[in-house]
Amino acid sequence: MSTEEHRNAQRTRALKGARIVYNHGHSSLNCTIRNLSEGGAKIVVETTIGIPDGFTLMLDDGASHDCSVRWKKITEMGVQFLPA
Repeated sequence: MSTEEHRNAQRTRALKGARIVYNHGHSSLNCTIRNLSEGGAKIVVETTIGIPDGFTLMLDDGASHDCSVRWKKITEMGVQFLPA
């Protein structure tokens, strides 16, 4: 079963800059959003090591989302956007 089958919303390809913000705003990392939906995103980073399972994703366009990590690989992860 592919991950596509578990998604509630179709993701579209994207190439957007963003920052992962955690530790009460004291820590952040640059990342790239590779695909995006209303409910989540696939994010590419240098390494997922040390990134917590919950953080705020701040897009370069000014939007932000509180996120929960759904899966991780070495340099990418899938996140679910949490309700506001």
